[in-house]
Amino acid sequence: MKPLRIGLPSGSLQEATLELFRRAGFSIGANSRTYRPSIDDPSFEVRLIRAQEIAAYVQDGFLDLGLTGTDWIQETRAKVHVVSTLRFSKATAKPARWVIAVPNKSGIRRPAQLRGKRIATEAVGLVKQYLAKKRIKAKVEFSWGATEVKVPELADAIADITETGSSLVANGLRILDTVLESYPQLIANRKVWARPADRGRIENLNLLLEGALRARDLVGLKMNVPRSKVSLVSSALSSLRDPTVSPLSRDGWVAVETVMEEKTVRSLIPRLKQLGAEGIIEYPLNKVVT
Repeated sequence: MKPLRIGLPSGSLQEATLELFRRAGFSIGANSRTYRPSIDDPSFEVRLIRAQEIAAYVQDGFLDLGLTGTDWIQETRAKVHVVSTLRFSKATAKPARWVIAVPNKSGIRRPAQLRGKRIATEAVGLVKQYLAKKRIKAKVEFSWGATEVKVPELADAIADITETGSSLVANGLRILDTVLESYPQLIANRKVWARPADRGRIENLNLLLEGALRARDLVGLKMNVPRSKVSLVSSALSSLRDPTVSPLSRDGWVAVETVMEEKTVRSLIPRLKQLGAEGIIEYPLNKVVT
């Protein structure tokens, strides 16, 4: 069966994307000089491409599927099938935001005051869509980069992407409004998605990617517990499902295993010990498929 060509984003999202695929079970051999990295699965071929271009290439069939942001799908108005939204980013689990920002000293305090102003941005289409919804007429100009330095000399405002807003603050800017929140989305060419065999491969890939994301903040926890204390221990565990309880060869004892949020474990383990649990083991998870 012919491998599916998948476009993955190069640049700022590349490392987070490759790590997600690694946790999903795929080893991708990429370096700074290759745009056709190897992957240890004959079902796929990988291309590293700028996120801005992936949706158009998927639409036109040069790629069978790809991973790119909601923002660039809307910016290019690409006609693709959205398989899923994968809630991760380059640094956090929060969405990337396209925002309108102005200099701290600017008299512009609300979006309506953008009328007749000049806005610099890389996402011209997104900003024009935003302004149209607000019924604001302004001049939107494409920025080739370093957008923060365009104000106030070359533009009255900018529209830029941010996760934390720290770069905008460092450049003396304040956020006026949010244009769009964007997460990576797995997308497929519509003709490819219509073919049952290819659709099955894409769905299987998505299952593994979603499982890897679901496991990101979770850990496994197992322990030995006196049978008489199982109810107390079980009530202390806030798990995805009821804990698994298995008999041990040791009379009067059982093994208890569960999955839970990692951030809760450090305060829970001393409590479990007090309740009589022994041999408590915490272990990382790569995937959780529900």
